[in-house]
Amino acid sequence: MNEKGTQTMTMFMGLGIFIWYVSLGVTANPVVRLAILIGVGVVVPLLINESRTKLQPVADQQ
Repeated sequence: MNEKGTQTMTMFMGLGIFIWYVSLGVTANPVVRLAILIGVGVVVPLLINESRTKLQPVADQQ
């Protein structure tokens, strides 16, 4: 993973933990809290990084 991908993953992991912590006071449903943590902390940054790699032009291999 490149530096930009690592930064994106780290930022969203922190954001996911923060939103999960806030959700502790909002909802008592552990499934919702787990979905927030996994969705924001793992799935969203993976989708962003994958779309970023697909949009980059392929370098000519020599």
